[in-house]
Amino acid sequence: MLESVRVSISEEIHSAEARRQALLLAQHLGFGRTDAYYLATAVTELATNLFRHAGGGEIQLRTLTRQNAVGIEVIAHDTGPGIANVEQALREGFSTSGGLGCGLPGVRRLMDELEICSEMGRGTRIRACKWAAIIQTVERQC
Repeated sequence: MLESVRVSISEEIHSAEARRQALLLAQHLGFGRTDAYYLATAVTELATNLFRHAGGGEIQLRTLTRQNAVGIEVIAHDTGPGIANVEQALREGFSTSGGLGCGLPGVRRLMDELEICSEMGRGTRIRACKWAAIIQTVERQC
């Protein structure tokens, strides 16, 4: 079973490979189409941010299991400048690069869990998880 994938992000085009790997893992785990695309969109945003804001980093995708559910953990890690104000970065419309300010708030909406640890001058680690219910066949007798 595919359990973990790492994608190094040193160019913006690498976000496409991270997205592709997220979709493959979601498909392998039986995610529904909508959840798989939510995951892929969030991974694309995180990977793009690694390149644009930190000069690169790494995306790690890892399979998770818990009672009646499978999930995918996404870790986006860099050694860039860090996020000065995480709360502000999570606000809709806030951008340090002149964008729409939808990136991290969008990741928060698309994923089921989100944690951000950032230290100025030492980098950022973002952990996000997407869960999908395990469909179980239940036999019933008449």
